[in-house]
Amino acid sequence: MDERPISPALKILAGAMFIFLLAPLIVVVPISFSGDSYMMFPPSSWSTKWYPAIFADGKMVSAFWTSLALAFVVTVLSLLIGLPAAYALVRLKPRGAEFLSSLFTAPLLLPTIVLGLAILIVFSGYGLLATFQGLVAAHLVVTLPYAIRVLSTALATLPIPVEEAAATLGASPLTVFRRVTLPMMRSGIVGTTALCFLVSFDEVVLSLFMTGPRISTLPVAMYHRVEQQADPLVAALSVLLVVLTLVVVLVVDRTSGLAKTFVK
Repeated sequence: MDERPISPALKILAGAMFIFLLAPLIVVVPISFSGDSYMMFPPSSWSTKWYPAIFADGKMVSAFWTSLALAFVVTVLSLLIGLPAAYALVRLKPRGAEFLSSLFTAPLLLPTIVLGLAILIVFSGYGLLATFQGLVAAHLVVTLPYAIRVLSTALATLPIPVEEAAATLGASPLTVFRRVTLPMMRSGIVGTTALCFLVSFDEVVLSLFMTGPRISTLPVAMYHRVEQQADPLVAALSVLLVVLTLVVVLVVDRTSGLAKTFVK
């Protein structure tokens, strides 16, 4: 099929949108190499001193490890809970499956600040504020809907006759799920893992309600840093986080393919 030529006006519009989306990077990357003691654009001098300064800041390093551990635990739990839930909704189709699916994804429709306030009120009665367990529970509220949604979509697009053929050959339901269904869901599982990890690692609003002097995540530490001293260290850290995100996206693309993982 012949491809239709793209009009010059559409090319200009696409270029303008691309520049608009990249505008934050166009500002943040130069500032991260600033030699000034405060953030200004463009910088009056250049230096790489803010990158080693990140690793010399104890609060930032501690917050990074907390965010990394938190994102790892939340991702694993999201998969362990989301996979059976998606299987039950798509394959077992219980009564009210559509209503349950909408109910599970409802947190995505609510403003995060409303969720944060509700979680603050509920968790304060159980001593979960400013604890790692409380952060895990709070982040699961926003990652589980993504996990169930992506895994349900991946499961719904699988060819059922393949599973039925395995069952007719004598394989038990558990064996069919483990040897046939799971391998065919690989791209969906990889996409869910990347999505849940990035959502948890970058979560700010819920973490602001849940953190305190005893524990803090990296986004919250960056927020407080900008409030107290607006030096280019946060810009350098932002560039490293962009690189981390690109690495995750690259891993997803190499293992399953971005189009295959997120576009059905």
